[in-house]
Amino acid sequence: MHMLRSILFLLWISSVAAVADDAAPSLLAQGRVDEAIHALRGQISASPNDPEAHNLLCRAYFALGEWDRGISNCERAVTLDPRNSRYHLWLGRVYGEKADKANFLTAAGLAKKVHTEFETAVQLNPDNVDARTDLAEFYLEAPGIVGGGRDKAEAQAQTLASIDPAKGHWVVGRIAEKKKDLAAAEKEYRAAIESSHGSASAWLHLAQFCKRGGRLAEMDDAVHHVTSAPLDQADALVDAANLLLDTNRNLPEANQLLRRYLSSASKVEQAPAFKAHYLLGTVLEKQGDRQAAAQEYRTALALAKSFSVAQEALNRVNR
Repeated sequence: MHMLRSILFLLWISSVAAVADDAAPSLLAQGRVDEAIHALRGQISASPNDPEAHNLLCRAYFALGEWDRGISNCERAVTLDPRNSRYHLWLGRVYGEKADKANFLTAAGLAKKVHTEFETAVQLNPDNVDARTDLAEFYLEAPGIVGGGRDKAEAQAQTLASIDPAKGHWVVGRIAEKKKDLAAAEKEYRAAIESSHGSASAWLHLAQFCKRGGRLAEMDDAVHHVTSAPLDQADALVDAANLLLDTNRNLPEANQLLRRYLSSASKVEQAPAFKAHYLLGTVLEKQGDRQAAAQEYRTALALAKSFSVAQEALNRVNR
C-alpha cells in the first residue's frame, strides 16, 4: 500500500509539472503573472533542474520588476543549459534592468555582464534577431569602458540587414540619432516601414522618434497609422497608447488602443495585461472617470498583486 501511494504521488507530481509546463507561457502572454509564478514554482519543486521553468520564472519576475529574483532564476537556467541563446538573452536583459536602477559602481559591473550575455546569445545563435538587436542597442548606449562602441553597433546593423531588413534600418536610424543626424534617422525609420510593408511596430518606432524630437503632431499621425497597420507585434498597440498618455494627447485614442489590445486573443508577454489594465486606468483617471479607473487598477492587481504602482493609483482614486 505504501508503494502504491508513492507511485500515485509521483504520477500526481508529474501531471502537475506537465500542466505547468504547458500553461506557464500562456499565462505569461496573458499577463496572469501571479498564476504563472504559482505554476512555475510547482513545476520547479517537482523538477528542480528544468531550465525552461527557471527561464520562464525569471521572465515573470522581470515583468514585475523584481530584478534580483529574476536574476537568480535566469542564472539558474543558463547554468542548466549554457548552450541556449534565449536564456543568455534574458539573463542579459534582467541584468540590464537592474543596472538601470543601480548606483554607478554596481551598474558598471552589471553592464559588463549584460555585454557578456548578449554577445554569448548572438554567438550561440547568429540568427537570433532579438539578441542582435539588444546587443546593438547595448553597443550604442554603453560607454566603451564596459564594451560599448558605435562601430560595433554599425557592424550589428549590417548583419541584421540581411536577417531582418526592417530591424537593420531601425538600428541604423538609432545610430544616426546618436550622431544628431535627424534627417538620416528619419529616412531609416521610414525605410523600415517600407521594408516591413507598413508594419505596426515600424510605425511605432517612427512615432517614438517624433516624440523624442518634440514633433507631437507628426507623432499623432504615426500613432494613427499604428492602429490601422498590419499588427506584427501586438504590444505596439500598448506602446502607442503609452506615447499618447505620456504626452497627454488624444486620450480617447489611447483608450481605444488599450481596449483593443485587452479584448484581443493575441496578447503578448512584452505587454503584460496587468500593465495594460493599469495604463487604461491611468487614461480613464485623466479623463475624469475615477470609478472606471479604480476598476482597471483592481483588475491589474488581481493579475499581479505585488504591482505596487497599481495599488498606489487605486489608493489615490479611492481617497
